[in-house]
Amino acid sequence: MANAHHSARPKGYTAVIFDLGDVLFTWSPSTPKSPLPAKVLRNILRSHHWFEYEKNNLNEEEVYALVAQEFNITPADAKGAFEAARESLQSSPTMLRIIRELRDAGLIIYAMSNISAPDWEVLRTKATPEEWGLFDRVFTSAAARERKPNIGFFRHVIEQTGVDPSRTIFVDDKLENVLSARSFGMHGVVFDNEIKVIQELKNLCYDPLARGKKYLASHKKKHVSVTSNNIELAENFGQLLILDATGDKSLVEYVKHVGQFNFFKNGGVLTTESFPNDLDTTSIGLTVADHVDIATKHEVMDEMLRYRNSDGIVQVYFDHSRPRIDPVVCVNVLTLFYENDRGHELSGTLDWIEQVLINRAYISGTYYYASADLFLYFVSRLLQTSPEVRRRLRFIFEERIMERFGAEADALSLAARIIAGTIVDLWDKRDLETLLSLQDADGAWRNGWFYKYGASGILIKNDGVTTAMAIRAIQQVRVRRKIRSNSRKTKPKNPFSSDIKQAN
Repeated sequence: MANAHHSARPKGYTAVIFDLGDVLFTWSPSTPKSPLPAKVLRNILRSHHWFEYEKNNLNEEEVYALVAQEFNITPADAKGAFEAARESLQSSPTMLRIIRELRDAGLIIYAMSNISAPDWEVLRTKATPEEWGLFDRVFTSAAARERKPNIGFFRHVIEQTGVDPSRTIFVDDKLENVLSARSFGMHGVVFDNEIKVIQELKNLCYDPLARGKKYLASHKKKHVSVTSNNIELAENFGQLLILDATGDKSLVEYVKHVGQFNFFKNGGVLTTESFPNDLDTTSIGLTVADHVDIATKHEVMDEMLRYRNSDGIVQVYFDHSRPRIDPVVCVNVLTLFYENDRGHELSGTLDWIEQVLINRAYISGTYYYASADLFLYFVSRLLQTSPEVRRRLRFIFEERIMERFGAEADALSLAARIIAGTIVDLWDKRDLETLLSLQDADGAWRNGWFYKYGASGILIKNDGVTTAMAIRAIQQVRVRRKIRSNSRKTKPKNPFSSDIKQAN
């Protein structure tokens, strides 16, 4: 089968029904040859007489006479206007291309159009036989003697094709037609923007993981970070996050520091050129990269302990002249220490993180991190590392995860929220569906702000980071669903058990 990487269809759609006019074919109601204003032509198209014509209850001569009388025009002008409109008909190469891709991926393709018999004869000449061959069947209102949005037309198509409405996508430019399709259980897509509709079709019909992984591989070692004022950054931090999310070294390129890590690859950008090493990038690097030996890790941790403030909280930089604290940085340092059985040395830092979590201090993001969900994500890494911390924080962590369900967020924050929740077997179906809908046509997830300059507030994003995190979020939900499904098969259902975790 062609395009094998697209063949998996998670939601199981088997057919797509497309409208023709204003979806696969465009036309102009206003041309130099038209004797009528565009507004009059559009009003005629919405008239009862034209509806009857589209249902083959009137012939061409009859309909022109009737609409001429209704709209105070001549039959000749009506005929001339529609002949000019027919001449303007053009097929959309972009939409025909996506139809070809969908068909290659194994979907059945139908067309369903409100169109008169004479107009259909003209429309048939506006695409090649090979292009019309992309459709398993074309249904016209003239042949069915019914028209959208009447449910009789939809019933006719369903009966003739045998499609399962719940596994069928319907694409039309008119909401009333989409509404009728949805009333049968179809997934309705309102055609309002070609690029947006193609994105939605790909998200509905193709496996998001295969598409996301293909994007990451096609951009390997080129996943560059960009600031909110459009300046590219050569930095290590995003590379380490991609590696952490995927485990794939071939995708990334970072400076393999021996010991302390620096955020930047080649000196500071939009800040002092001689930028100090920081405990955050170092902690991520030492827990993700594998080129640093254990003895060196402990030497670095010894050094980190020298950068606690008077409250016992670890600071951000290996630089006493830059006294900064950030709860996410603290969490990442704690993760490094607990991974190496030294968490007890940072009890003051853990106490503060617990209060940050209890009192939702992170709700607007932190000094260096853009969102609440990113804080929860990094806490989830800590919970996975330390059973002790997991026991201590799990209850309040679960509460804070559930509070975030449905909150508006960009793709990165949604992915971070979902990953964090799956650690305690919690996630929200709406969040997952929103994340899936945000995948771009090329397979990437974009516009996820993860880091920011503390003083200026300039944000940093990396499409590779966002895509890698989204892939991991989807993977972890699938794993949890499978575990849950297997558990139900082996255990008798408790009728008194809470269904609160059944958010998926």
